[in-house]
Amino acid sequence: MARIVFDLDGTLIDSAPDIRGIANDILIREGKEPISLPQARDFIGNGASVFVRKMREAQGISESEHDRILSDFVAAYVTAVELTEPYSGVEDALIALKAEGHTLGICTNKPIIPTRAVIKHVGLEKYFDTMIGGDSLAVHKPDPEPLHKAFAELGQGEVVYVGDSDVDAETAKRAFVPFLLYTQGYLKVPVKTLQTTATFDDFAELPALINEVLGGAS
Repeated sequence: MARIVFDLDGTLIDSAPDIRGIANDILIREGKEPISLPQARDFIGNGASVFVRKMREAQGISESEHDRILSDFVAAYVTAVELTEPYSGVEDALIALKAEGHTLGICTNKPIIPTRAVIKHVGLEKYFDTMIGGDSLAVHKPDPEPLHKAFAELGQGEVVYVGDSDVDAETAKRAFVPFLLYTQGYLKVPVKTLQTTATFDDFAELPALINEVLGGAS
């Protein structure tokens, strides 16, 4: 049995359409042009504050407005779930991993309240034994402490981290844990530039890949 922790946005779910919707509602109120879906995906990964900073800078909004806009963004974030969907094959992979006796968790830079809301909305909450959000601790990824906490809350066993980004790769590197990269998420850099244990582009591959990484142990 292993402890398997997943990133959320860009790994388990495609939340960029909802996040873009929040951003564009705010930008329109500010008299600015909306951002594109590729821009939204590019801005995701380091938490809400970094997203808002990148959004502001892209559309020429002053840093002095950051706290106000961030507050509006986070308030809307909690209920922004309608356009978010799990990636194909995610639930089947989670079912298979639970059937093999693995314990599962989430470690994300998304704030914990919208994390729980979106996981409930997409019907995946029953598969996870712990969730650590970007505001659960004083630090967030790529600091390894949130990932260490997620693993600790899952008990004993070997560990694997699954994510989609350079932030996730750096987190795993700092935590000294095996890292599986999902290549169809919000990756912003070439795969070859990252330190990974293995990569996959289809969740149907994940259960076998994890067992391979664990040396065939279940």
